[in-house]
Amino acid sequence: MTTAFDPVDLAGTRLANRIAMAPMTRSRADAVRRTPTALVAEYYAQRASAGLIISEGVHPVAEGQGYPFTPGIHSREQIAAWREVTDAVHERGGRIFAQLMHSGRIGHPDLLDGDLHPVGPSAVAPAGQAFTPEGPKDYVTPRVLTGDEVRETVAGFAAAARNAVEAGFDGVEIHGANGYLIQQFLATGSNHRTDEWGGPVENRIRFAVEVVRAVAAEIGPERTGLRISPANTLNDIAETETEELYPALLDAIEPVGIAYLHVLETAPELRPLVLDLRKRFAGTFILNPSTEGPTSSESLALIEDGTTDLVAFGRLFIANPDLPARLRADGPYNEPDGATMYGGDHRGYVDYPAL
Repeated sequence: MTTAFDPVDLAGTRLANRIAMAPMTRSRADAVRRTPTALVAEYYAQRASAGLIISEGVHPVAEGQGYPFTPGIHSREQIAAWREVTDAVHERGGRIFAQLMHSGRIGHPDLLDGDLHPVGPSAVAPAGQAFTPEGPKDYVTPRVLTGDEVRETVAGFAAAARNAVEAGFDGVEIHGANGYLIQQFLATGSNHRTDEWGGPVENRIRFAVEVVRAVAAEIGPERTGLRISPANTLNDIAETETEELYPALLDAIEPVGIAYLHVLETAPELRPLVLDLRKRFAGTFILNPSTEGPTSSESLALIEDGTTDLVAFGRLFIANPDLPARLRADGPYNEPDGATMYGGDHRGYVDYPAL
């Protein structure tokens, strides 16, 4: 029987176990250069015993930033700074993928340089407020991407993937979940287009498919992953035809042969869809399961019964840098401090004790 502590081959990259660290925004990057700091390198190195670390969301282009103090990977300075992070992880035997996250309409002009403005598939402002250096502010109506700009954005993802590999990442995860730009194209609530990028399912999946193809062509499918969150309503997403949308997306990207699919299961009733996606996808499957409270050791049974190849843990990895060892021992676990999750200094970031 396969267990969470058995190694696994991820399209040629050997992972020491089947416990993944989920991507989590922690907002500790340099505010001006949008670069990870030495503290960020320490944070990820502490968690290198994960089979796979998936980094916090990294904006592939400047206008893709959605939150304060988050890092990019579109400048030479950012590439060099990320190299310090990946070297620190590799020195401890870890594997790390960069999550490429374009926030699209989720953001605010105050977070962006010059005259940059949040963009989206259509001029539909999300409900809610953005976190800015001056406090919460209402989201703005995004600037609509033209057809040519959509293609430029696809190219921006590919360029960022190339930068990530240059920075020493083992691969990249394309963020197609949580109401950010790719899911904004997938969802009818945010995508009102009537051109080739909107309307029927085959058009709404086109942006995601083209990003996957472009990234895989740039760095190789064996270094490419995709994260999705079917039926997710986060960030004011209104998604329809979910049962048709995601199988169509998987069927379209299957010929590319990417390394993994990472599914965020937003509700228990979505398990039948998750299992269908699992059957359709030939590569490695990573599941962030729907649970009551943080994902716990109980979810490791999903590896044993074949539901998934890896289980992704979020909050527990914040407070437990040596989480695989704690899962093997079934605890004890440190509790994360909610007040220090976003922004700040070393407190609640690199000062959680190991066993």
